Amino acid sequence: MSKLLKYYHTLKYLKPEQIKYRIYYIGRDKFRKLKDFKYPLFLPSKSIRLSLERSIESFPSFYEKEGKYCFDFLNLSYCFDKIDWNFSKHGKLWAYNLNYFNFLFQKDMSREKGLDLINKFIDDIESNKEGLEPYPISLRGINWIKFLTYHRIEDKKIDDSLFAQYMILSDNLEYHVLGNHILENGFSLLFGAYYFNDENLYKLAEDIIKRELEEEILDDGAHFELSLMYHQLILFRVLDAFNLVKNNPKIFGSLKDLLEDKAKKMLSWLNEMTFRCGDIPLLNDSALNIAPNTKDLNDYAKRLGIVFSKRGVLKESGYRKFTENDWEMVFDVGNIGPDYIPGHAHSDTFSFVLYVKNRPFIVDTGISTYENNERRFIERSTAAHNTVKIGDFEQSEVWSSFRVARRAKIVSLKEEKDFIEASHDGYEKIGFLHKRRFENFKNKMIITDFIENVRNVRKGLDIISYLHFHPSVKVILRNNIIKTDLSNIKIEGAEKIEIKDYFYAEGYNKLKKAKLAVIFFKKECKIIFTFNFNSK
Repeated sequence: MSKLLKYYHTLKYLKPEQIKYRIYYIGRDKFRKLKDFKYPLFLPSKSIRLSLERSIESFPSFYEKEGKYCFDFLNLSYCFDKIDWNFSKHGKLWAYNLNYFNFLFQKDMSREKGLDLINKFIDDIESNKEGLEPYPISLRGINWIKFLTYHRIEDKKIDDSLFAQYMILSDNLEYHVLGNHILENGFSLLFGAYYFNDENLYKLAEDIIKRELEEEILDDGAHFELSLMYHQLILFRVLDAFNLVKNNPKIFGSLKDLLEDKAKKMLSWLNEMTFRCGDIPLLNDSALNIAPNTKDLNDYAKRLGIVFSKRGVLKESGYRKFTENDWEMVFDVGNIGPDYIPGHAHSDTFSFVLYVKNRPFIVDTGISTYENNERRFIERSTAAHNTVKIGDFEQSEVWSSFRVARRAKIVSLKEEKDFIEASHDGYEKIGFLHKRRFENFKNKMIITDFIENVRNVRKGLDIISYLHFHPSVKVILRNNIIKTDLSNIKIEGAEKIEIKDYFYAEGYNKLKKAKLAVIFFKKECKIIFTFNFNSK
């Protein structure tokens, strides 16, 4: 019964479109398999020369060693005598990265080496399963077209294969997933439409991009999946698409105004959320060195002539920020994200990230994997965030790699200058309401938690507030005061405080031991951060 309820509370939020296409694709592909259907992997094509402004360099991930082809993705490396595009030993996401071809834009990538890798992919395409899924096709299509355009390459073999891949993509659009996946499909179709001067691809791309940008970019400029990493990735695509339509105005009716408007909003929101040192808070599924950083995106936008404000207004995203001379805090007083696609969401309502003197201090645990394993569950769980957990219950019921069943909802929100108070109903099922208050006093930050027993359902449950320190922070507990070199933290209302070890994710597949404060309390707990750097 518990498992059935979990499925029910997961599936009930899906859009009819997602269910329809999932059933359609399963049925269609089963029929095709029975008929031994094979996609045509080479179709006759004719491309045109495009003009593009230089984009952003990618992180270095390809190198040659002793005659082998070596790749480094997600902090895991492998060297091939012959590239296996379906390589699975490092997980599906690693194989996806191999097929994206982002490495075409690393600093030392030559024209000749890039062409060699593209041709090796084409020569093995009939045995490639991972690379012919719609998401890798989308990213690879954009990357190939940009590379061919920058180097003024005309190659019939590549064009024929690329056009065939776009036919596969257009027949397998990710309407069953939606979110960033279908938007990436749309951006890639736009590049394909311009490159091949194909009106059918353009109409399909235009419909997706218009619909999804209006849906996915909130009024305050945030991407609605509420991950800073995915926000940067989608913003990068918006800027690339703007680059395309601005510099090739005679090919199709332009999406230029829409793309420019969304880019400005996204840039303003991102700059508001970015800490002064350039770091982003690693909220939800976010990791470092995956997406272009905020500075590179700002510079790219300026090269494209996009003028934007670096001071955004945080509202619809649910994130808020306090900024003082010596410290900055980003905190979450919103819902976990779009109900029909919460795959990158965590159980983190009322969590926060705190930087002091441009250094990470209180941090999100981060993510190290997308694999369906215990580590993935831990990193999405309530206890991995700087918020409150009651008993063994999650605020939002995260499960599998990308699923959420019952989820916490904000039921009240009060805001004034330097004061925010909100309540969520994530523990209502066990009879409790969690309210958290954030108060900023310039050199002091106070977080107060209130637990209200709204129904006499459960008794004797542990109520715990968590503080995750960055690995660089040394922590000493004396009585009810946590001493560090960045702030003293006084705890009022605690029954017991423990300092434990936890693993902080410095990136995918990269964990580092750090300290965690576990604060037990009953009904009310006050956490007081003092920032007084003049005292010894």
